[in-house]
Amino acid sequence: MIKTLTGKVLEGGVISRDEALLLAAADCEEASGLFEGANRIREAFRGNLVDLCSIINAKSGACPENCAYCAQSASARTDIKTYPLVGPDEVMKEAAAAKDAGAKRFCIVTSGRKPGGMELQVIARSIEGVRKAGLLPCATLGLLSLGELKFLKGAGLNRYHHNLETSRRFFPEICQTHTFEEKLATVEAAKDAGLSLCCGGIFGLGEGWEDRVDMALQIRQSGADSVPINFLIPVAGTALGERKILPALEALKIVSLYRFLLPGKEVRVCGGRVQCLGEWGHLVFKAGADGLLIGNYLTKKGGSPEDDLRMIKEQGLIPS
Repeated sequence: MIKTLTGKVLEGGVISRDEALLLAAADCEEASGLFEGANRIREAFRGNLVDLCSIINAKSGACPENCAYCAQSASARTDIKTYPLVGPDEVMKEAAAAKDAGAKRFCIVTSGRKPGGMELQVIARSIEGVRKAGLLPCATLGLLSLGELKFLKGAGLNRYHHNLETSRRFFPEICQTHTFEEKLATVEAAKDAGLSLCCGGIFGLGEGWEDRVDMALQIRQSGADSVPINFLIPVAGTALGERKILPALEALKIVSLYRFLLPGKEVRVCGGRVQCLGEWGHLVFKAGADGLLIGNYLTKKGGSPEDDLRMIKEQGLIPS
């Protein structure tokens, strides 16, 4: 079955929901075949390049939204650093360091529902600074409108990142202060503004395989260019602080499933990669990934960019 579906994708076919659920049901013995198929699809559609990005947590904490996984939510009881929006000089400093570490893209991330008008002006100047540093500017700023996104595109923004987080069915279990439909409206606005779209989610929230498939199908419909795959890092003081980290094999199966469903897109492994995969981290490429977030995450440490670059080259791939 896996070989048949691999052939279907390689011939330009599209995996259906039912077929995706068959792939998701692959057991441990079948996992190697799933990874082999995903790797062949990656090679055929994405080649041997690995797209690298890095982020800055440009405004931290005190977020009025109640996302169950997030250490920055005001409803959480965590010991993270809380600070207001940083200025363009700090963003440019971090962007330059990211470029030296090998990143191609640099994303400005802020906590909160969305920035205020004055904050948006500052962020626009920061975007200009990221471009001057020689990187492609991305931003993760919450539920922006079409007009706000067009304004940032005018400042040089290349890509907008807005995760769906999970399926429409499961979303109310993890957030009640905004809706799945509001997130879809932001995704649509980013595309309407002429921006490249980065749209993915978080795994290990308590969702099932049907939720994982349904989110992938929604992302496929949205026309996203980049699909970030994050694995929950349970943080004490959040609503999901007692959950266990996903087993590495399950995490790698998710990467492969998304490669089958989104063969021509960047499948980018991001938050929680180090904590979830550990010594299995190099297998993300064999499982179908062609992109990585390097450096630190929003409130947790990531891996060493030097180690990541070495890992990529050891797999016979080229960082870009």
